[in-house]
Amino acid sequence: MLNITDIIETITMIQDEHLDIRTVTMGISLIDCFDSDAKRSCEKIYEKIARSAENLVPVAEQIEKKYGIPIINKRIAVTPIAMAVGASGGDAVQFAKTLERAAGAVGVNFIGGYSALVQKGFAPGDLELIKSIPEALDITDHICASVNVGSTKAGINMDAVKIMGNVIRQTSERTSERDCIGSTKLVVFCNAPDDNPFMAGAFHGVGEPDCVINVGVSGPGAVRSAVSKAPKDASLQEVAEIIKKTAFKVTRMGQMVGTEASELLNIPFGIVDLSLAPTPAVGDSVAYILEEIGLEGTGGCGTTATLAMLNDAVKKGGVMASSSVGGLSGAFIPVSEDAGMIASANSGTLSIEKLEAMTAVCSVGLDMVIVPGDTTAEVISALIADEAAIGMVNSKTTAVRLIPAIGKDVGDSLEFGGLMGGGPVMKISKVSPSVFISRGGKIPAPIQSLKN
Repeated sequence: MLNITDIIETITMIQDEHLDIRTVTMGISLIDCFDSDAKRSCEKIYEKIARSAENLVPVAEQIEKKYGIPIINKRIAVTPIAMAVGASGGDAVQFAKTLERAAGAVGVNFIGGYSALVQKGFAPGDLELIKSIPEALDITDHICASVNVGSTKAGINMDAVKIMGNVIRQTSERTSERDCIGSTKLVVFCNAPDDNPFMAGAFHGVGEPDCVINVGVSGPGAVRSAVSKAPKDASLQEVAEIIKKTAFKVTRMGQMVGTEASELLNIPFGIVDLSLAPTPAVGDSVAYILEEIGLEGTGGCGTTATLAMLNDAVKKGGVMASSSVGGLSGAFIPVSEDAGMIASANSGTLSIEKLEAMTAVCSVGLDMVIVPGDTTAEVISALIADEAAIGMVNSKTTAVRLIPAIGKDVGDSLEFGGLMGGGPVMKISKVSPSVFISRGGKIPAPIQSLKN
């Protein structure tokens, strides 16, 4: 039951605390579009996306006006395109061009799913798509790419990890005149979820319905504000309760928007991803929540424990608000997209090593981290392997979205604009892992994978 206090509080969250629906994402299966002729396959893909998502943006805008809730992005996620490339044997880039044309036709902000799932090995089309990623992200504006290189069940495909180090470098090099923006649209996963509505990692899993609506909510500003009102002598249990109650309200809003979008579009409602997704706006920051809880600066001792408590409280509050929680759900810590994280990185309080520790207890991994332009492909691959190992052993999703700043070094910065923000080039260890990476093969699945 809602009372007038709850309504006023929600209005305040929207007007003053940056609360929004970060994305309404339509998942579309393209399996019925695959054809042995690549040109025909592209035609089918364009037609299905244009038909299925024709009303996505108008419906989202209608809901915005009806409830006064900002919906920042309208997005599409499709079946991993490597499968289409494998079926046709064609050039992967033509599929990227098709997705870009479809994005323009329906007016969405991004299309995710220029993806390959290679945790256990390479199927037909996987290598072709992976090697095409630098060109595809250079010549398009709306395409996001992802590659899943590991899982708790399968272990880590180190051959794929080695390739992705080179692919990330090449993507930055091809877009170096645009502040290396191509790499901001590329993420490498371990344990990638099939229903994630957030970019750059969104794709439509093969076990999903033909078409589905998933919603990603935000709300770090609202959580920070709620925590700031707690007495300074409040116990951590009391702080956790405040976070849970705020996450409940935020998730309820996402559930309402998703349900209405589902009804208006006449397609199934999938999940609410209740991740705290920050923006560069001052106050809309996960780092500021950690500091309100009691840290002098994000990155200092106690940061990992505080983040673990925050992540757990957000999930507990969210699952009470919706029976359809999925995706990533928790707290994102993207450096360039979070004003507080940017400030901590600039001051030297936050290091890549501390970020890596934090990823063991949050929703994703090393996200939107900018490193010097001379960082080698082997170092990038080794960092991917480290994150994948954390995800594999802990049965959680981890990811790397790393931006080598071509021509820049520690002390410089990149600016991407919009939600992607910008940030400082962070110091990274240059001790060579080349022998480790060159071995290739697989890191076997951990013993905890044997749960049957």
